Amino acid sequence: MPARILIADNPLSALDVMRELAPAGFDIVVARPNTPEFAAALAEAEYLVGLGDVKMDDAFYRAAPRLKLIQLLSAGYDRVDIEAARAAGVPVCNNGGANAVAVSEHAILLMLAVCRRLTWLHGNVVSGRWRGNDVANVKLYELHGRTLGIVGLGTIGKKTARLAKAFGMTVQYYDVARLTEDQADALGVRFRLLGELLRTSDIVSLHVPLTPATRHMIGAAELALMRETAYLINTCRGPVVDEVALHRALTDGTIAGAGLDVFDQEPPAVNNPLFALDNVILTPHYAGPTWDNQYTRFRNGFDNVQRVARGEKPLWVIPELRD
Repeated sequence: MPARILIADNPLSALDVMRELAPAGFDIVVARPNTPEFAAALAEAEYLVGLGDVKMDDAFYRAAPRLKLIQLLSAGYDRVDIEAARAAGVPVCNNGGANAVAVSEHAILLMLAVCRRLTWLHGNVVSGRWRGNDVANVKLYELHGRTLGIVGLGTIGKKTARLAKAFGMTVQYYDVARLTEDQADALGVRFRLLGELLRTSDIVSLHVPLTPATRHMIGAAELALMRETAYLINTCRGPVVDEVALHRALTDGTIAGAGLDVFDQEPPAVNNPLFALDNVILTPHYAGPTWDNQYTRFRNGFDNVQRVARGEKPLWVIPELRD
């Protein structure tokens, strides 16, 4: 009987691309999580490929006795029960940077949008106000010459740094894993302590995984360190930022604005107070999925499946489960 790959169906995954790239010699089953079909397929599955929207606790692993690999199509893995995976001895891998280009581009997009007040300009044009009828008070800013502080210099953080350098920005970073001096020179970035980075950056862009250590790592105290003219960009995970504290900072002038692709609660409540602010630009956790990286995500995922099937170690095992 061929080994079974269970594909966790999700609207953000293009199943036509999946079928085009699916390796021969495997039993491919597509099922939506939390359905009887998914539970039945899981019992015989050796490989699970999906976006991590499955509750993977001890009960999950007991229901999947043949499982050899969990292959995420996302970079984030905050829904993974690390201890349950460790106890089950099943490697969990993320997407190997498949969406890194998309997310880094989206981070730059949000920087440009908040600095140039893109949605405000659009609203003026469509409402017939042209330039807002108040040119003297319109303040738009360029990225060139500004200092970008990147919190989390992983694959996405590094790509964001390269793009920012192309815009003529000075780039500094904070990460618990530091680059060597040669690596920092090659990338054109400089290490700063977190508080130092927050105090000296014109734009702060967040690119960390959501872990107990990073939950609300940007709260009232951290926001108070930032410049009044500074912008906060978040394309990683909503709970990395204390959303209540951020709303307060945006309304009392602690910081100038924010560009957010992620929220504490997703989807956010219809009365989320951030919706009423004109110094925020919001997108619906859509920085990662592009048509281009549908191919990259499934290509990386199926490559890992075939590696494990050949008896090799998988690539991109999440840090907490390595070795």
